[in-house]
Amino acid sequence: MTFVRSRFISLLLVAIAGTLLGSCASQKASITPEVIAPSVLLPAARGGIADGRARFREIFREVLSARSAKLPTGEPYGDTAVLWKLADEPPGTGRPVSLGATSSDFRVVIVPGLLAECVSDISLAFGDARKQLEDIGYKIDYIQTRGRGGSARNADLIRDAVAAMPAEEKLIFVTHSKGAVDTLEALVKYPSIAERTAAVIAFSGAVNGSPLADLFPEFLVKFAHEIPLSSCAPGEGAEAMESLRRNVRISWLSTHQLPENVRYYSLPAFATRENTSRMLRPFYDVLANTDQANDGQVLCSDGIIPGSTLLGYPNADHLAVAMPFNKQKYPMFAALADKNDYPRAALLEAALRFVEEDLRNDSGRSSISSGREELFF
Repeated sequence: MTFVRSRFISLLLVAIAGTLLGSCASQKASITPEVIAPSVLLPAARGGIADGRARFREIFREVLSARSAKLPTGEPYGDTAVLWKLADEPPGTGRPVSLGATSSDFRVVIVPGLLAECVSDISLAFGDARKQLEDIGYKIDYIQTRGRGGSARNADLIRDAVAAMPAEEKLIFVTHSKGAVDTLEALVKYPSIAERTAAVIAFSGAVNGSPLADLFPEFLVKFAHEIPLSSCAPGEGAEAMESLRRNVRISWLSTHQLPENVRYYSLPAFATRENTSRMLRPFYDVLANTDQANDGQVLCSDGIIPGSTLLGYPNADHLAVAMPFNKQKYPMFAALADKNDYPRAALLEAALRFVEEDLRNDSGRSSISSGREELFF
């Protein structure tokens, strides 16, 4: 009964939040100039982002085919259906794709996002990908950060978890949502982690935060952080939501240098309203007032790590890209996450194979064929 009650409260919070956000979507957020960092929105290529979309699509296509990933109807997934192909995407390289057992010694470390701890007993980030990856030789770890904790506190948890891993292994962080923020903070705060890290991959990363964090009513934020839930510890104040405010994230990026020895890769997702799950649709509508290219939680343009390689734009909402709610036994979650079917395992495998290939290349970026052509986002 405790489990059901906790899940009911979680769903109630989502419903209340969606209703309140929908009612205040037209209200202007107040501006406090002294806490705003100067920033500018540019096409990705103009912001120092390398374009890896063509090669990533080649790899993703081969992985989808090899793993026989299928839609619920039994039809095979096509890469253009699950990965947006924008008008400026360059042609593929034509190089072969190796799908044998991995030859790398990297340890893959998954870091989940906001509230993931609170539903960890029914859905883990990329939980449906782990066996597939282990079968081809990847070593996988999962760091359970605090679902209602701020990024500074979660950075400490990441440090502690990494300290327990074999010291001789290099790490590839696979992050989702706020997990990208927590990981970047850990790399900057603890140079010993950065020294061991080869790469960070952000799936729908809340890199620049989200406008939603500025729209939640204060009483709801406080309630969500402090209400007792058996599945996850309460936060301190409003630390988790504070970590996701856009002015906080952009100010942090403007005052902290990301470690240069680490490679960064971004997969910002977005979906149409029709392909956004029911529980995320109110949030999609709010974000669509700013930009229709959003995943129901994060604007697509906010999901790219500065100086990273853009791998592509998954055609998925914020949950579908990483959280397998469609593969658990609680119908109420499946009903609310009704657009959750997505080939997450193939997406993650393709990303890891791209990163391995890129890291093997001595010149770093020369495995990317298209250089720095202008992108839409």
